[in-house]
Amino acid sequence: MSTSNNMSQKEMEDLIAKYDKESAVRQYVGPMKWITFCLLVLFAVYQLSYTLFLTLPPQIHRPIHLAFGLGLIYLLYAGRSKKGSEQKVGIINIILALLSVFVSLYWVIDYENLVLRTGNYTTLDMFVGGAAILLVLEAARRVVGWPITIIASLFLLYTYFGPYMPGFLEHRGSTVPRIIGHTYFTLEGILGTPLAVSSTFIFLFVLFGAFLEKTGVGQYFNDLSLVIAGRRIGGPAKVAVFSSALQGTISGSSVANVVTSGSFTIPMMKRLGYRPEFAGAVEAAASTGGQIMPPIMGAAAFLMAEFVGVPYLEIVKAAALPALLYFTGIWIMTHFEAKRLGLRGLKKEEMPDKKEVLKKSYLLLPILVIIGALMLNFTPERAAIIGIISCVIVGAFRKETRMSVTDILEAFASGSKIALGVVAATACAGIIVGTVTLTGIGLKLANGLIDLAGGQLFLTLFFTMIASLILGMGTPTTANYIITSTIAAPALVQLGVPVVAAHMFTFYFGIVADITPPVALAAFAASGIAKSKPMRTGVESTRLAIAAFMAPYIFVVSPALLLIDTTLFGSIWVMFTSVMGMIGVGAGLIGYWMAKLNPLERILSVAGGLLAVIPGTMTDAIGLALLALVFAFSYYKNRKENQLGQLPS
Repeated sequence: MSTSNNMSQKEMEDLIAKYDKESAVRQYVGPMKWITFCLLVLFAVYQLSYTLFLTLPPQIHRPIHLAFGLGLIYLLYAGRSKKGSEQKVGIINIILALLSVFVSLYWVIDYENLVLRTGNYTTLDMFVGGAAILLVLEAARRVVGWPITIIASLFLLYTYFGPYMPGFLEHRGSTVPRIIGHTYFTLEGILGTPLAVSSTFIFLFVLFGAFLEKTGVGQYFNDLSLVIAGRRIGGPAKVAVFSSALQGTISGSSVANVVTSGSFTIPMMKRLGYRPEFAGAVEAAASTGGQIMPPIMGAAAFLMAEFVGVPYLEIVKAAALPALLYFTGIWIMTHFEAKRLGLRGLKKEEMPDKKEVLKKSYLLLPILVIIGALMLNFTPERAAIIGIISCVIVGAFRKETRMSVTDILEAFASGSKIALGVVAATACAGIIVGTVTLTGIGLKLANGLIDLAGGQLFLTLFFTMIASLILGMGTPTTANYIITSTIAAPALVQLGVPVVAAHMFTFYFGIVADITPPVALAAFAASGIAKSKPMRTGVESTRLAIAAFMAPYIFVVSPALLLIDTTLFGSIWVMFTSVMGMIGVGAGLIGYWMAKLNPLERILSVAGGLLAVIPGTMTDAIGLALLALVFAFSYYKNRKENQLGQLPS
């Protein structure tokens, strides 16, 4: 099925650009179009070359990666929104692009001397380092937005004004030369771990996603979802859930997910009888869930592996069951809403041809190949390369998906363009990480959070949740995770929470900020398609994503959900009770199970669901008993209504 019947390609691009700054690139014509295209292709070629055969020290590779990223950002992203500016680069932006390349390659030009004079920098070094910091902040503002730029700037100010800070935030402070030196001329600031991950794992997986799109897998996800879920009760809503889960495996943006799949699922939901706010909320909640869906997780999986210090595959395994629980929760609530409203599935004529869709199932092979390579202990970089090659091979199976040289070059350019947002976010986040190591503010904030909660784990979790929601507002996935994990996760680790669970906790709530008012970008993008009230759509999205608010508390209290220190039976039992709990909570919030629930039944259903979700033999037993009771009443009412409906009038 084509999206053209619902939204034109131009309308989709405009909507994505409105709510996702990373997509708001200039649309050049003429020579500038080809110059930027060639630079984007060259960026991808360099990254592939580095992975395959180049051997460079990090002080040379990361600045080259940064040079490509910053230079292209200033050529492709406008400093301010102005009518007609999308086709004009402007002399100032050209100067900024060239200056970005110079300050980045300064490391390459003077590598040996910079290493030798560590801590004893020249005036030119200070100029270059200061310019690099400002250029990174401005690039992040253009591509990622104000939140991360403001936070990074405040951290820099905090580093300088340490002696004047109140209470536990006070520290001895740092001079400007020391701040610049630490931030740009060490591997603990801009060129630190976040940019290292961007310049290796993330870029290659983003490129893999671009090649998948070229083979037509994005549209295939939509068609496959229709075949699997379209005929079911409330079909289009379940299509949105299934499609968004699949789109999340290759996409790094909640907003892009919303517009890509929502452009056809939301109109279908409205035609079927769903309220506009509910239709938009289903797509927003499901698309946001794509960012917690392994193996990519909006590129945060790679960052988390580096920050936590565990193999990438361990992060993927830990994220699997919570992601499944999240989408199960949304599926359950859309099902109950459809039953409550009496909504049907799609008609046969509204569906794509099942045989044709199944014939194209080979398009999923690259995803299976890359997962298989990871399970065989290939490095993520090698697995990504194998995945890219498999895309080209699999695409050659049929004429309509066969990739020409032009298609391959366009995939290179598309992957590089998508990666620019990650470059800006990780470079800017490096400033935050650098100031944390220089001042020790991470430990100070952790202690402050614990003191505020009186040392109580639950209160600390609650305050961490609020902090992560606020810090994640309006921030793309990669930057979101870096900020929340740096500022909020240490407090949980201090209280004995396993480090993976602590990082996953802050990551989840940072992501949920995309659908949590007042700055719910994914929900607002969905409301633009649904023609619904944005704030009400955000509230509905939050209600549907209740699993995202429950799952983190479950896996902190019971890490078995993350497959940490558990048996197979232990993980299955936690997943079973959590799903049953989600059914109870979903039924209570919607007000329907086998039949309409009265207020008391709704309260009992929610209470039973919450108790089933809380790990523990007693809570599981009471919760499951309450759910069985509510189900029995609901089943009895349903049978009675059916019998009455069958009586002759």
